[in-house]
Amino acid sequence: MSQQRTQPTARQGDQRSHQAARDERTSGRSQTDLRPVEDLIQYVREYTRESPETVAIACLAVGFILGWRLKPW
Repeated sequence: MSQQRTQPTARQGDQRSHQAARDERTSGRSQTDLRPVEDLIQYVREYTRESPETVAIACLAVGFILGWRLKPW
């Protein structure tokens, strides 16, 4: 039997590049240097890159509900 080398999928390559970028950003920080707002923003950006359809649907739903509840009388 011959050994086959598997090529990494595009998704695996993206995950590796995101992990490398995350490690690069956090390497200069100490463990006690907490930045919850920046971390949340970074998480949302990464999630949006990974699944833009889900984020778009969530934004439309929030906009619909707010528009419906806050409409001027």
